[in-house]
Amino acid sequence: MEKEHQEQYEYARRRLNQKKILYFHFVLFLLGSLFMFIANHFQAFGYTSNWSVWLITLWTFLFVLHFIKVYITNRFMDKNWEREQINRLIALQKQKITEFQVQVEKDFTLNKK
Repeated sequence: MEKEHQEQYEYARRRLNQKKILYFHFVLFLLGSLFMFIANHFQAFGYTSNWSVWLITLWTFLFVLHFIKVYITNRFMDKNWEREQINRLIALQKQKITEFQVQVEKDFTLNKK
């Protein structure tokens, strides 16, 4: 029971840290986008094109990937999912070994006659 409680705590701590980093990324994204938009509007860097739109679009794409990783991928593919997959693969392997043993015993008894 103690180990399970510790695992739950560690999982909750990791998830909280992931969400905290995502929120920090979002705030940084907003401030950075605002800065780039203002810098582009006043042409602070000497470029006449809308370079900030391209950078903000790229950053939006990266933020969406980060969001998907935190809220979709990691949510469904956690430790419990890993354990279930490992147990399923072990069960399949045991089933194949049992089938193979039955086949070997069947062949052995046929060859013995």
